[in-house]
Amino acid sequence: MIPTPDSRHPSLSIIIPLFNEEESLPITVTAIFNELGNDPDFLELVLVDDGSQDKTEQLARQFAASDFRIRLVSHKFNRGLGAAIRTGLAAAEGDLVLYTDADSPFDFRLIPDLLTLARPNQIVIGCRHNRGEGGRRWLLSKGYNLLCRLVFGVWVKDVNFACKLLPRKAVQMMNLQAEGSFIDAEILLESRRLGYQIAQMPMTYYPRTVGESTLSRPKVVWVILEEMFRYLLCNAFSTHEIAKETNHQR
Repeated sequence: MIPTPDSRHPSLSIIIPLFNEEESLPITVTAIFNELGNDPDFLELVLVDDGSQDKTEQLARQFAASDFRIRLVSHKFNRGLGAAIRTGLAAAEGDLVLYTDADSPFDFRLIPDLLTLARPNQIVIGCRHNRGEGGRRWLLSKGYNLLCRLVFGVWVKDVNFACKLLPRKAVQMMNLQAEGSFIDAEILLESRRLGYQIAQMPMTYYPRTVGESTLSRPKVVWVILEEMFRYLLCNAFSTHEIAKETNHQR
């Protein structure tokens, strides 16, 4: 796609957390550059290797050497999805920061549409209008979304979908602590605490075709619940007041 003057947008960083993604990474990098390679406002692709045990880090270094817009940040050992995303958010230099996964969960040709929804006082999140991850993952996702609504008053359709576009100014003010997959909910909670609006964009979800998802593993689910409880304890008063205000507005 060749951008026109009317399609210019604030500078964009994309961050992708990686853990054992040697099969997914080349597909994802190629898809992103096919869409954004000619966009002068596409600043960088930040790859965060979270202690991979396969050839992911080696591949990421090769990509970084091939294009100045690709940067690699590495963890010496595996810390978790949340830690990788926090590292990527801290490293990103664009005015807008898009976080997504290495397994290409949505059509990257929709990124320009996401950018049209960007506002200085608003974050943009993708939400699945289809389910394709199997019965167990569907049940876990439904239950988690319901839990976030009941506990935190977070009324969005898809808390954990890996498509979140954030103003970097918002990122810099967020107090993100999650090491695991609670990071998605924490981003939404921090955005709300800071007074940012949340815009939702429905999109088709593409299930993983290569590599292995760990999101539904019992250990991962347990860490989410632990971090949710910890956030609730640390922010009990503010969470209660914001949830009341949100429910009142609804």
